[in-house]
Amino acid sequence: MEHVYRKLKNEEKTKLNNFLKAKIGDLETEKRELVGVFGQTGAGKSSLINAVIGVKNLLPSGDVRACTSVMIKVEANTKNSKFEAEIEFISKEDWKDELWYVDRILKDGAQKEEGDDYGGGDTGEKLTAVYGEEWKNMSPDDLMDKKWFKEIPEFLQNREEGKKILTFESARELSAKLVKYTKSDSTGQDGDIKRFYWPLIKCVTVRVPHNDLLQHVTLVDLPGNGDYNKSRDKMWKEIVGCCSTVWIVTEIKRAASDAEAWDILENASSLMGNGGECQQVHFICTKSDYSPEWEDKSAAEVRAAIFKRNREAKEAVMTNFRKKRKINKHFSEECFKVFTVSSKEFLKRKRLEPEDTEIPKLQEFLQELDDSHSDTVNYVFGALGIISLIHGARYSKVAGQTERVHTQLQTTLREELDKIRKALGEVYMDFKKCLTEGVEKSKDSCEKKLNSVLFPTLKGKNRGFHKTLKYVVENNGTYKPKKGKTMNMNEKLSSHLTDSINEKFRKTFPNERQCEPFNGVIKAFSLQTERLIQQNKAVELQLTFLKTEEEKIKTKLNKLIRERKKMIYGSLVQTIEDCMKSCYEKAATFSGPGMLNNMRSTVECHVRGSKNIMFEQAKKILLQNLTNLEGEILKMLNKTLTESVELSFKMDHSTIPDVSAEYDMVKKKYDMLKSSPEGEI
Repeated sequence: MEHVYRKLKNEEKTKLNNFLKAKIGDLETEKRELVGVFGQTGAGKSSLINAVIGVKNLLPSGDVRACTSVMIKVEANTKNSKFEAEIEFISKEDWKDELWYVDRILKDGAQKEEGDDYGGGDTGEKLTAVYGEEWKNMSPDDLMDKKWFKEIPEFLQNREEGKKILTFESARELSAKLVKYTKSDSTGQDGDIKRFYWPLIKCVTVRVPHNDLLQHVTLVDLPGNGDYNKSRDKMWKEIVGCCSTVWIVTEIKRAASDAEAWDILENASSLMGNGGECQQVHFICTKSDYSPEWEDKSAAEVRAAIFKRNREAKEAVMTNFRKKRKINKHFSEECFKVFTVSSKEFLKRKRLEPEDTEIPKLQEFLQELDDSHSDTVNYVFGALGIISLIHGARYSKVAGQTERVHTQLQTTLREELDKIRKALGEVYMDFKKCLTEGVEKSKDSCEKKLNSVLFPTLKGKNRGFHKTLKYVVENNGTYKPKKGKTMNMNEKLSSHLTDSINEKFRKTFPNERQCEPFNGVIKAFSLQTERLIQQNKAVELQLTFLKTEEEKIKTKLNKLIRERKKMIYGSLVQTIEDCMKSCYEKAATFSGPGMLNNMRSTVECHVRGSKNIMFEQAKKILLQNLTNLEGEILKMLNKTLTESVELSFKMDHSTIPDVSAEYDMVKKKYDMLKSSPEGEI
């Protein structure tokens, strides 16, 4: 298509010429599938990723403890044959804010006590990693001195965020260098490394050469609960919301009862499900090859014992999944699969055949995911449409037939848009009805919901609670402990609203590939080009172009809907957070004796006085966002297809270049792809 583009550039600049060049530019698009990988330290995430992508020693693992704040993306290096890591830092301003925050809580005497997890209690650990023990007697300004960052000058560069590129010939070399950016040496075994920079890292992207599984797929090793650093937390939410598949990784010996693994899934379920685009959740039980009870057994007995435990683990995990009401709101059993894997046996093959480790099943899944996003078919289909229009515009001169088809297309477009407008209006009314019920339930129960946060009754929850609540109000209603469930006051208050629309939302905006948004009304939209082609062979090429344009605009709309639906669903919690902001700010000013009661009273009074307004406001904003999306859908369809119809049948085509050879070549390629099993269009 570059050759066709150059031909158009050499022609006179007409409206049609500019239109065609823009359409060729639209072909240069690519979408990557994200697979999020969650799991606590020691669960075997790094070993799993290394085994699945077939690269030994890529991600650091072993004795050095994993840092739970660094996101690591793994994808193919399509530019050269090197192993590469792109290290993205948080901004200087973000780090300075963290330093001042730590300084203040230390001065307030709110430093972590034994058994207390206040404020993501790893603040001291973070500063020690970067500065050693020297930070304890220094001010935040002293700690921003450039002498501390000699190894990472990119962090201090005058731009919003710096990036550092590491390039090596082997995975082992890259892995060794990555340790100081992704891990923390709590054991002191990495004696050669004096500074660990993970607290300053926003994300690390590792690129692997010659890897067929990752051409269109990115694996993302993710922290379980996000981060209280704002830029890292924002990126975490964006990535989790964009994952089409999520892997929850835990050791097989405690898979069904692993509270942390299930907490991770529960905490992120709304962000992945209705608030995201996750289609499948894979619960991956690792280290399935070993148990100390098997030391004295024969090879055959061990193999039988492995298979037996694998079956039992899968059954136990599925049973537990069915009990998780919060997760079930967003994911059905069809979306949830359990794997029992052994990275060690896959590589060494002492007790199991490779297929018994189930690593090949995960590889097959990634390959299918990667193949489904091969751009070849879509590119050729789009290219055929554009070249058909150019070729047809140059050689088709049937004026009467052209005018008749043009009129038919205009009429069909109006009728089809009316069908969509009606269907979208019905969806709006359904959501309005659901939300009206949700608002009333929220008003009736919001104080009870609030008290469950302000006055925890579980054993041990009241100890040091004044510090936990202080952190909640200082962070707009959210508390993210290093382990366990996230405390989110805004989600708690909006829970009846989200519950009221969850089922309807899943049906209207399904994540599953085989389902269509808005009950399939956009997929059903058609200009009837196939029928018109049979009746009007003289303008077949122009109609072929319109057929491809129709499919392209549907693809664009589905992408728009996926993005907008996240914002629409998230608007309920966001509106509550916005309405609560002033009371959080006021509550955060309290300190000293009576701080806990003052914070509680401030929040209670605000909710009591605002409940008749804020839930209605959340409903209003969601419905307005839905209306805006409906307007965008109709506008995009009308504008794009009206312009395409007009330019196909109503323009002076005297300056169109000859693309006969290019048309024959693309048509041949298209026919070949269409006849192949993978090339259905």
